[in-house]
Amino acid sequence: MVQTLESRETLKPPTEIKEWQPRIVAMVCNWCTYAGADMAGTARRAYASNVRVVRFLCTGRMDPLFIVKAFEQGADGVLISGCHPGDCHYVQGNLLARRRFTVFRALMDFLGLDNRRLQFAWVSASEGAKWSRIVDQVTASVREAGPLNDWGRSVMASSGRSALSIGSAADPEPRVPPSPEETWSISEHLQQLAADLLNKGEVSTLLGYSQGGLPGQMVPTFVTNPEQVSTLAWNERCANNLAVYLPEALKKKGKGKIAMVVKSCDAKAVMGLMRENQLKREDVLLLGIPCAGVWENGKLALKCHSCRSEVSPSSDWTVTRDGAHKGVAPSEAERKVGVDPRDEQIRVLESFSSEERRKYWQQQFDRCLRCYACRAVCPLCYCSVCISDKHRPQWIPTSFGGKGNTAWNIARVMHLAGRCTGCDECTRVCPAGIRLDLLNRRLAREAETRFNYRVEEDPNSIPPLTTFRPDDPDEFL
Repeated sequence: MVQTLESRETLKPPTEIKEWQPRIVAMVCNWCTYAGADMAGTARRAYASNVRVVRFLCTGRMDPLFIVKAFEQGADGVLISGCHPGDCHYVQGNLLARRRFTVFRALMDFLGLDNRRLQFAWVSASEGAKWSRIVDQVTASVREAGPLNDWGRSVMASSGRSALSIGSAADPEPRVPPSPEETWSISEHLQQLAADLLNKGEVSTLLGYSQGGLPGQMVPTFVTNPEQVSTLAWNERCANNLAVYLPEALKKKGKGKIAMVVKSCDAKAVMGLMRENQLKREDVLLLGIPCAGVWENGKLALKCHSCRSEVSPSSDWTVTRDGAHKGVAPSEAERKVGVDPRDEQIRVLESFSSEERRKYWQQQFDRCLRCYACRAVCPLCYCSVCISDKHRPQWIPTSFGGKGNTAWNIARVMHLAGRCTGCDECTRVCPAGIRLDLLNRRLAREAETRFNYRVEEDPNSIPPLTTFRPDDPDEFL
């Protein structure tokens, strides 16, 4: 309709501002909840009109990034609803979704999102009354929480709690690094073993460590002939997880296997790649070295306090100060398994209010440069095209800061949920010092508590978000 001058002159400005109303996105299953909502309408059941319904064929199709995008585009709350467990038209879609959203809800709570803004419910096609009741309840909860006007908005460093407020991770049981004599002896035996394997043609390439250009620096090295073995070395500063180089090395390997020097945490990453069919066990030769821990900036790395094994049980060879041994050679030293100091930092964070946690993590994400060093160094980030690089559609804004940083860091940690081996390379290389290790550690604990799953060196174990149990907990629904 074309508005004429006369009609415009008759318009009067509003005398008062409209009352704020919550905007809620409901992502629902086509076969049950959507039909249930239709039944509520057919039965003339009244309920709040604040919900915008997005229909999916199955809750199993709902990616957590859809929820992030809803908040990013102005939603004050999100409701996820689908078939009851056991009633899925695709057999197990909602059972897989239940696990995924269990972990995602724990993550969002840890990041400081008010639980009232993210709700889940099972509604069948015959439960129109339940649908109307749930919509009213969710609307009331979101209205109580208030408008979400600052999703992904940068937070000034002076506001809220600072990054220091969670405290520095104390060393619960100080250790000392191995002696120079021990590391020199291990390096010598490693060189001898490498030369023998290369001369016999058992391996075509060996991934190990050598002295870097800076004092005390250790860097990855690739040895392809016996003349290069003298560059191999080992000490407590061999921090890099060499598993990140395996997939590309296997593409270029010759007739022999790829040998790789492994710490216990590195071997878990290798087994993770095998678990996800990225490499075959027969193509890799693992050279385990008794690791007393990795030292960073003069202190034991946080990940090493709770490490359970000094020598990887997956080792094909074990190189000790006494020589190279076929298979796994148990260490004579008593392994001290301590308390992970990051657990105390997580406990402190969880003692904050949701608003304080949100400010803390937004301060962390504000520092992100989007350099993707965390992605480049992670052995399990092997997608040919990362979701952050996709533009049709563009799920993650490319500019750094604000919503883009928030979406990227949520996507990264969710993609590693139940898969992260705890090598903490992402945190080590982050130039902004973002505590990515706390996010990974928190979700690893969630998987262990909820699904009794711990990332170990069994290549046949099933990652928790790719399977389910009919009796999985869902008390939050």
